Amino acid sequence: MRLLYGVFLLCFACHFSLYAQTDTLPAREHTLDGVTVESHHTDRQVTASKPLQQLNREELQQLGLQNLADAVKKFAGTQVKDYGGIGGMKTVSVRNLGAHHTAVSYDDVTISNTQAGQIDISRFTLDQVESITLAVGNDDDWLQSARHYASGGVLSIKSQRQGRDGEHLELKVRGASFGYISPSFRYWQPLDSGTTLTLNGSFMRADGTYPYTLVNGMEKTREKRHNSDIASWQGEANLYHTWSNRSQLDVKTYWYHSGRGLPGAVILYKDAGNERLWDEDFFTQAVYTTPLSQSLTLKARMKYTHSWNQYEDTDVKYENGLRRDVARQNEYYGSAVIGWRPTDWLSLALAEDLAYNDLRSNISISDNLTDPPYPKRTTSLTALSAHLDWQRLRADASLVGTFATETVKAGKQPDDRRKLSPAVSVSYRLLSDGHLFLRAMYKNTFRLPTFNDLYYIRMGNTGLRPENAHEVNAGVTWSGQPVRWLKYLTATVDGYLNRVTDKIVAFPSTYVWKMANFGRVVIKGVDITLATELPLYQTGKSEDISLLLTGAYTYLRAEDKEERSSTYNHQLPYTPRQSGNMSVLLHTPWVHVGYNVFAQGKRWSNVQSTPQYALNAYWEHTVSLSHEFKFKHFRLDIQATAHNLTNEQYEIIKYYPMPGRSFSASATVKL
Repeated sequence: MRLLYGVFLLCFACHFSLYAQTDTLPAREHTLDGVTVESHHTDRQVTASKPLQQLNREELQQLGLQNLADAVKKFAGTQVKDYGGIGGMKTVSVRNLGAHHTAVSYDDVTISNTQAGQIDISRFTLDQVESITLAVGNDDDWLQSARHYASGGVLSIKSQRQGRDGEHLELKVRGASFGYISPSFRYWQPLDSGTTLTLNGSFMRADGTYPYTLVNGMEKTREKRHNSDIASWQGEANLYHTWSNRSQLDVKTYWYHSGRGLPGAVILYKDAGNERLWDEDFFTQAVYTTPLSQSLTLKARMKYTHSWNQYEDTDVKYENGLRRDVARQNEYYGSAVIGWRPTDWLSLALAEDLAYNDLRSNISISDNLTDPPYPKRTTSLTALSAHLDWQRLRADASLVGTFATETVKAGKQPDDRRKLSPAVSVSYRLLSDGHLFLRAMYKNTFRLPTFNDLYYIRMGNTGLRPENAHEVNAGVTWSGQPVRWLKYLTATVDGYLNRVTDKIVAFPSTYVWKMANFGRVVIKGVDITLATELPLYQTGKSEDISLLLTGAYTYLRAEDKEERSSTYNHQLPYTPRQSGNMSVLLHTPWVHVGYNVFAQGKRWSNVQSTPQYALNAYWEHTVSLSHEFKFKHFRLDIQATAHNLTNEQYEIIKYYPMPGRSFSASATVKL
């Protein structure tokens, strides 16, 4: 009701303001600036028929989060694999389905890597991010691409489209422990009444040489992590245009390049440091949305991606003492969605995606082949979806058809793959005058074997079947104001059951390891989230004092259910039974204080849940202080953050120690 009153008063004021001007201004057209009205993002989390979590720009900044991986850790039900060090790879898995089942979407278009099948989210900075959303199943946008519908979970990154209060330029420099330095800029420029250009770029380097404690039985020594350096460059350009008929075109061009050391496993005082990796990614994409009529809408997406990486390892076991692997992959992607709203409470959509991928590499599949396979894959995804929003009931249903075919230059060609994947979700509001909802979801997804699964040297298996996953979720959500001294209170509880069959694993054969469909996994869990805001002192201005608290907790059992396996009923590797986080944001006129804590319970690095493979539980605390100084022609934001405040010594991946206590500071000038 407060939101409706605000919109009404705004329209009322605008009406009389325009009416008053007619007596003093000559008759002519006037272009008025747009007005955006937003509510708490927790409302969407409560009303969605599928589990949905979101972080906005203000929270990301004031919590002192370093990168996208740190932000994703705040979502319930996520596991982030971190191989240690600033240059270490970081991947995300939703509800332990694996990184291959999680799509990463950047401004409404998914990012792909057909070679490895997983996205390194550490390469994305938070400087230009407006919001981050994690959806189990898929988001509730009715004009999604078929790729979104085909994924077990979707991590969506949304860019900031314009500066605040007419700002055009933002300059930032950030420094941190271990030789970290990163200058960056962002620039917004309206070209005309309907067109905006944005540019941003950044450079980052760090030596990554941090101390850690090495435990060997009863002996403890202080060592330093080596070969964890990184240098990266990132640039991006965006063009947004809106026509008078509400058609919209968004064009993005992105480039990233990095060179880094790959920190090795620390075993018996040996800190291997011979591996190097160079990455380069370029893509350009366009999203076009136009109303065809009052009830029909077209949304088209196009994207071209080129990725290059070079891996080097220096060791006497190689001929000439050096191994160099070079790979290039291209993707040509197109998507078209037709949406139809025959009534206010029903919408239907048909999405068709077509992608062509190729990989050129100097790695052959086996020692018997002189030529690499040079695989080429064509994938067609068709998604038919329906959305119902009638009185207290909200329901979504979709059916995704997948067809994939491949050709190879050398070696055995895999069979074509076809699959139909249904999904349905329902949300029902129990109280007509309150936000208490019950929701349930079922979704079937599968992931194609990657090029590495099929063709990697001496391990690839072209006979692999797709990995098949079934997701079931049931939950209750509530949002309200139980007491007057709370601005709002939001709570969600979701229980889920996931079953994965034909799981693709590396399985030992007679002489070498081979990729095989061997596993069957059952995943049971509960996700709980809480969020509330407590006004401490209100002046009616921006100088109010308030306290924002959020929390998330996950209990998870992910077990091997392959009866032929010796590890039957054992917890999967790197999967804690319990994990969670809590954040506190204190807003005052003098300083903003952010506190964040991540916690993970005991885990094992092997399917055999025995003491020699155990990884201890850990808690990681972060505290940040920030303040905005306002001057006549610019604003200055200062932030200081202490990471891992208690200097906790822990590992996310066994033998890959994480950094201890560190500090960072940043200064941002906004013009």
